[in-house]
Amino acid sequence: MRTLPITLAALLLSTTPLSAKPADKPDDNAQVLRIIDEGTNRSQVMQTAQHLTDVIGPRMTNSPGMRKAEAWTQEKFREWKLANIHKEGFAFGRGWWIEKSSVRMVTPRPIQLTAIPIAWTPATKGALSAPIIVAPMSKPQHFEKWRGKLAGKIVLVSMPGEGSEPGKPAFQRLSDEELGKLDSYEQPDWNPDKLAEWMKQARFERELADFLAREGAVAYATRSRRDGKLLHGEGYLHRTGETPALPGVEIAAEDYRRLARLALVGDAPTLEIDSQVHFDDSDPQGYNIIADIPGSDASGAYVMAGAHLDSWAAGDGAADNAAGSAMIMEAARILSAMGVKPKRTIRFALWSGEEQSLYGSIAYVEQHLANRPAPDRKLDAGELYYSWATRYPITTLPGHKNLAAYFNLDNGSGKIRGIYAENNQAVVPIFRQWLEPFGPMGASKVVIQKTEGTDHQFMQSVGIPAFQFIQDPLDYGSRVHHSQIDTFDHLKAEDMRQGAIILASFLLNAANADTPLPRGPVPTQPNVTDPFAYPDPDQDR
Repeated sequence: MRTLPITLAALLLSTTPLSAKPADKPDDNAQVLRIIDEGTNRSQVMQTAQHLTDVIGPRMTNSPGMRKAEAWTQEKFREWKLANIHKEGFAFGRGWWIEKSSVRMVTPRPIQLTAIPIAWTPATKGALSAPIIVAPMSKPQHFEKWRGKLAGKIVLVSMPGEGSEPGKPAFQRLSDEELGKLDSYEQPDWNPDKLAEWMKQARFERELADFLAREGAVAYATRSRRDGKLLHGEGYLHRTGETPALPGVEIAAEDYRRLARLALVGDAPTLEIDSQVHFDDSDPQGYNIIADIPGSDASGAYVMAGAHLDSWAAGDGAADNAAGSAMIMEAARILSAMGVKPKRTIRFALWSGEEQSLYGSIAYVEQHLANRPAPDRKLDAGELYYSWATRYPITTLPGHKNLAAYFNLDNGSGKIRGIYAENNQAVVPIFRQWLEPFGPMGASKVVIQKTEGTDHQFMQSVGIPAFQFIQDPLDYGSRVHHSQIDTFDHLKAEDMRQGAIILASFLLNAANADTPLPRGPVPTQPNVTDPFAYPDPDQDR
């Protein structure tokens, strides 16, 4: 799951609530029992997750690890007798992976630092040693202060900040009160000025990399956004011919602050960086993995579930998002083992490029569902994320009407507690009925709130009924997300079995429903939410 702030392009879905609850069908109730039996007594969800994490490991888009995952997941779908198993390509750029790395403070005393190479930065070609300079820069206006001062230096570009201790437990399950707070309708907010500012921020990574190279710096370092010696290593400059010229590392917050203090009170410390990383330019295409359980409806209608298969490189990509991928695959295995013959086809997708800018799911939308006008220039990854849902008009493709529902899993391995209705009031009574059998398993809440930052987002933005499940956070956001401790040990087997069961049931219900789930109109260009707001005078500073 991405960590960028939510986009401004969230639009209200105009729907009409259903007035009557459909009657239960005996066959449907029997199917729930069979799903629970298959998903508990013969579950393979943890074996799938273990192979993706322990055996394959990090799955950066287009890296060798991701290529192994693409091949292995297709083979598992074949083993489970799914149909139409294939991969769909989209333009992405360079693969990248870490062989090994070391960052040491050499003076004023030797210390091994906790650090990681930043994604898509180059290798050092052996150990690189140079003094540091603390030169915090967060916008282009800061460059002038440091012009002519960075040559031959390792530049620490983050503010040191202050140490922080957690104010609440790292591991959390949602209380009824917390679940209740999610059932709050928020009106859409369309503010082009704020969007323009976010677009500027999204370009800054490239502008900073170019400035440092022009000034003759030899490497750069950022501070980890979390304390506790946690590392992440995110970087977004992945396109062929556009990756950074300088090696970059992320340093643990505690180590980074020590370096900054030393530089403030005495001679600047000297660092030694040995970053042995590799680019893979064998294939610039990223690939989504697709598999189906065919339906009987000759119209081509289908329902779909997806999770992103790609990960960052600090850990093994377990909670983010081998967990969701394994639950998607387990739901496919459960339904195939049951021999279901759905009315609508049930499609399973494992997305790539989610972590950089939802590339895989955007590509699926553009290939199968709808198009938006092209941007007026080539966009960086963050700019694509912010801008994709803001370009109008939307042109639907013939396949738009065929996708009846999409369900996404990308919130770690925590137990499903319910589902976000995503501002679609009309699905609320339907989802309450579908969840009814799973109340004793802890899943009962249907809340109106929208969620963003993952692969259902842009399907929603073109009018597809697309949904994300509510999950217990566990330690996903507090420690695990994108960090080096995102490993198999943090996955919860009972929760993941429950999640796969509920997903399988939702897919079968959606596939066999007499009528498709209600959907709103295809969005059109919104008006500015507050036409009387004055521009922020500090926006460009």
